[in-house]
Amino acid sequence: MHMSDALLSPSVGGAFWAVSGGLVIWSAKKIREDADTFKTPLMAVTGAFIFAAQMINFTIPGTGSSGHIGGGLLLAVILGPYRAFLTLASVLTVQCLFFADGGLLALGCNMFNLAFFPAFIAYPLLFKPLAGDMQNKARLAAASFIAADAGLLLGAFAVVLQTVFSGMTDLPFRTFALFMIPVHFLIGIVEGLVVFSVLSFVNRLQPSLIAGRSGQGGAGLKNVIASFLIAAAVTGGIVSWFASKRPDGLEWSIGKASGKSGFERKGSSARGIAGSVAVIALAGGIGYIIRRRTRTHGHS
Repeated sequence: MHMSDALLSPSVGGAFWAVSGGLVIWSAKKIREDADTFKTPLMAVTGAFIFAAQMINFTIPGTGSSGHIGGGLLLAVILGPYRAFLTLASVLTVQCLFFADGGLLALGCNMFNLAFFPAFIAYPLLFKPLAGDMQNKARLAAASFIAADAGLLLGAFAVVLQTVFSGMTDLPFRTFALFMIPVHFLIGIVEGLVVFSVLSFVNRLQPSLIAGRSGQGGAGLKNVIASFLIAAAVTGGIVSWFASKRPDGLEWSIGKASGKSGFERKGSSARGIAGSVAVIALAGGIGYIIRRRTRTHGHS
């Protein structure tokens, strides 16, 4: 669901650059205030995993399209919404600057669509009330599916609005929306399954890791970090070879609404590994800087 520059006018793209930039600053400030440095190393490894996972496009049966997870909800549950937003913003920045996945003008829109809705809307308003303490498997599953789908659908609808308001294409609002919403609903089901599976695994290794609980280190945390690193390497280096080559939900919807087609998915082991390393450096660096500033501020 990464938007390209061709869909956006400078005014719309610039406006969402300002909005997303403000959210980055606000998130960094909130992280400094909570002074919970326990999750700082996780920003790097979870970001690397999400980068790799976003490379895996899976086929949506009966549509001729494919989809990939967004990752915002999973990050929000593990890291909290503010660290989740910064981490996914790092992923999207690496994709934009180094792999031409989403344009520079569209970067603010992509941050807002893929990170804001799951982290600041779906997580606090849907996931937390539905999941409770996350010890009930049925409630955790329901929360994962409902919140993941809601966050993705809100982002998909925002793409439609941003495209139509930009006026750079002749895509009709109603037709575009009628293709975007159903296909992203199906993609959201798969994302919900991923969220539920990963959270169930993390809950077994380190229950205190889930956002909103008091964080503790130890062997459990080290095992979680190692697990995410291994998952990122395997996903980006091996599983990416088997990703669907069909157009993703946004590309497919544009093709259907405009009557045009001809998209080709890009993916390779080198891209997956290099991108994951870049995300580790960027997200980890941001977390480290905030951590140091928090400590300095605390001592002063």
